[in-house]
Parts: sequence; C-alpha cells; structure tokens
Amino acid sequence: MLKLKKLAWLALLLPGIVQAQVSEFELENGLKLIVKEDHRAPVVVSQVWYKVGSSYEYNGITGISHVLEHMMFKGTENLEPNEFSQIIARNGGEQNAFTGRDYTAYFQKLHKDRLEVSFKHEADRMRNLVIEPAELLKERDVVAEERRMRTEDNPQSLLREHFNAAAFMSSPYHHPIIGWMSDIQNYEAEDLKAWYQMWYAPNNATVVVAGDVEPKAVLDLAKKYFGPLEPETVAELKPRVEVPQKGLREIKVKAPAELPYLMMGWKVPTVTTITEDNSWEPYALEVLAGVLDGGNSARFARELVREQQVATSVGAGNSLFSRLKDLFLVAGTPANGKSVDDLQAAVREQIERLKQTPVTAEELDRVKAQVVAETVYEKDSVFYQAMQIGMLETIGLDWMVGEQYVDNIKAVTAEQVQAVARKYFVDDSLTIAELVPLPLDGRRPVSNAGDAHVR
Repeated sequence: MLKLKKLAWLALLLPGIVQAQVSEFELENGLKLIVKEDHRAPVVVSQVWYKVGSSYEYNGITGISHVLEHMMFKGTENLEPNEFSQIIARNGGEQNAFTGRDYTAYFQKLHKDRLEVSFKHEADRMRNLVIEPAELLKERDVVAEERRMRTEDNPQSLLREHFNAAAFMSSPYHHPIIGWMSDIQNYEAEDLKAWYQMWYAPNNATVVVAGDVEPKAVLDLAKKYFGPLEPETVAELKPRVEVPQKGLREIKVKAPAELPYLMMGWKVPTVTTITEDNSWEPYALEVLAGVLDGGNSARFARELVREQQVATSVGAGNSLFSRLKDLFLVAGTPANGKSVDDLQAAVREQIERLKQTPVTAEELDRVKAQVVAETVYEKDSVFYQAMQIGMLETIGLDWMVGEQYVDNIKAVTAEQVQAVARKYFVDDSLTIAELVPLPLDGRRPVSNAGDAHVR
C-alpha cells in the first residue's frame, strides 16, 4: 500500500512566480516521489537522484560513481548500448546526467505527454543495468581522457584538486569527483556491479518531477514502473568526520600556465552540519560572500580590482548545501605586476575589516535584494525547481529548506556577519594554495572546469 507522506501548497510570494503545488509520496519499496506542478508550458522535467557520489567512495575506487554514471547509458537487459538516449531523442526530449560529491542524478526534459517514456526506462536501468567488461574498458579510456582534459591539462582545476586534498585529510571531500587516475585505470566490471547493486535501488532514490503534470497521474506511473522494483540493503555510511585542523596549511603547485592563481579556504559549517542553535551561521556566511563578491558594487570588485588594482579577478563563495562540513573559498588572479602574496595580503585585509567593523546597512540591503532577484530568476526554470528539490532531499534535508532560503537570508544581521567572520576566518582552519606558472611550451591554455561532471 502506498503511503502519502505530505501534500503541501506553497505560495511563493515573489514577483513573477506562479503559485506552485508540491506533492510528496513514498512507495512501499522506499522510493521517494516529489511532484512540483508548474503549468506555464506543456513540458515536464523528470529527474532520478541517487544518494551516492564521490564522498561515498574510498581509496582504490575513487571516481567509481562517475564511471558508473557513464555506464548507465551502456545498455540493460532490455536495451542495447546507447538505446536509452536514442529513445529519448525520438520522443523529442533532452537527457543527460551528472555526478557530484554527494549525489548522482539522471534527467530528461520532455513534452508532458512523454513522461511515461522516462519512467519506463529509468526504472529499467535502476535495477537491470548490464555492465560488460569490454564496454567498461572503453569507458575507462573515455574517463581517463576526460580527466586529462578537465584536470591535468587545466592549471586551475589541477590546483583545486591539490587544494582539496590538502584541506581535507579524513573527510571524503579529499577525493576528486572524477577520481584519481590510477583508480580510473584499474576498475573491474565486478567493482561497478557491486557499487551499482549497493546504491542503485528504489529505497536509495528520489524521483523529482516538475512541470505541467497532475500528481495523481505521476503517482500512477511511478507505481506502475518503479513500484515493482525490489529494495536493497543499502550500506550505512561511516561518519568519516574531518579531523580538527591544527594550523595553517600552505601548498604550491607548479604547472604550465599563463598566470599565477591563489586559492584560500576556511572550514565552515553547512546547513546539514550546523546545530539548531546556530542554524543562522551558514546563511550569515552566504551574505558575507555576497558582501565580498556580489557584483560590481561588492568589495572585491570595487576595492581589489578597480581601486587597488591588485587583482584582475577575485571571487568568494560559501558552501551552503553540502552533506559534510565544507569550505568558504576565495580565489583570484593577481594583476600584472602584482604577486600572489600581494593578493593574499589584500584579501586578508578585507577579512580583517569584516571582523573589526560590521557591514553597512546599504551592503546588507544590496545582497538581500540580489538574493531575491536571483531566486525569482531561478524559479522561472522548471529544471532548476526540480534540481533544487532533488539536491536538498539527497543530501539529507527537506525540500522545504529551499523555500525558506530567501527568508533566512533576509533575517541575517550585520552583527551575525561579523560574528561568523570572527569565528571561522582564522588561520588554524585555513588552507592556501598557489599556482606557480611554468612555461606553456606551445600548449594552449585550457578554460576552467566545474566540480560536477556531466556527460
């Protein structure tokens, strides 16, 4: 018997956004289904999220979640290799997948009448994937080349990888999402079969559907295709808590590059790891990031780039939604005639100002207005609406946390921004990485690549 867990009406009190109904169900086999109605266009986005990513991995099999994502397109007991993609294309749809540290997700965008096509074949490959050794050998080579292109030939990505490995010792965020090359080159079919069997199960998945749909009809399709799938005994994750940092960590990475680059990261809590008493802290860090790097009026752009001309570019970002404790990151390129040390000193001066003097009311208002504007824009995308729900559910939060984001940001005070700056921006939790350029020797510089790997 299917259990209806929750049915909630959300009035999204933002300009230009229609009221949206979100329905949440759980099937008997443990699969979670969340449906968000948006009837502005006759389209539907279907996403399947699995609670597995690089942070679930360990030495020897790093990157296996990403390789398995590739193999999910290589055929099932009922489909030939790449036939899944061909079926979606014949039905006028778009499809892809991505792997992150805390999740792996598969998605299709289709006409609303074609949702059954997505459900039928996603349910098939959830439990019936065929992993042929010959296909795996081909895909290992594909992923190895992807790693060379995205990381080893990309100086900033290479620096980021070494930076994370230095910042995190016992946390699985130490590992790159794509995996270490030696691991990629040594996966066996049995390794992937075991990983697939353990994590790709209805009771470890969330199906999110957003668009011009009716919840009851979506539920009926889910019962038809996902309902018969057997649940799996999913492994219980060990805590793997990051050991306390005992002092400043600094590394230098030498690589062919045009320009030097600086990365600075302080360990900070996330919404998933903070205690209830301090639940405001991740949002205060989010506002702090906006004060430093929230457009041309923010402090970094105004003071470090235009006034002091110590950087050609410099940015800041807070890891608000991660499954484990993460980093507040500052990264940038020194201006011509300036060094990484010059840029680091300028960044430290900005951080010290945040500790000593509360941000102004004007700055707070600017950041909060930007948050509202960005949220309005993001809600206009059916895909983003589904993605926000799936990501939050998969890292262990209720999807309602996303709807509370604007209110939580609006509630942040100048005193709270100052408090988190003083509490978390200390050298004992800081890691610094510097890219030392080597001659390019005729190589063409490669643009930077993101953390999530998309096929």
